[in-house]
Amino acid sequence: MVDPNLKNRLKAEIAAPYRGLRQFIYIGVGASGFIGAFVFFFQLLAGRNIDSTLPNFALQLGIVALMVFLWRWEQNRQRRS
Repeated sequence: MVDPNLKNRLKAEIAAPYRGLRQFIYIGVGASGFIGAFVFFFQLLAGRNIDSTLPNFALQLGIVALMVFLWRWEQNRQRRS
């Protein structure tokens, strides 16, 4: 006989395969984007290469925002199932 806890975990994995891996990727990419935004923010404050630094800073902020959105979306989907 299969343990009920194991059975529930297997059902959850079938419903949403690789959820843990996706969440790990969201955290890793989000942290990388945050570090990049941190570096570009201080380059902007120093006034270095503003023409190229500002778009890079905006890109890093966009990456962080996308990862936060995907994380929340994943959490909402998990609560529904």
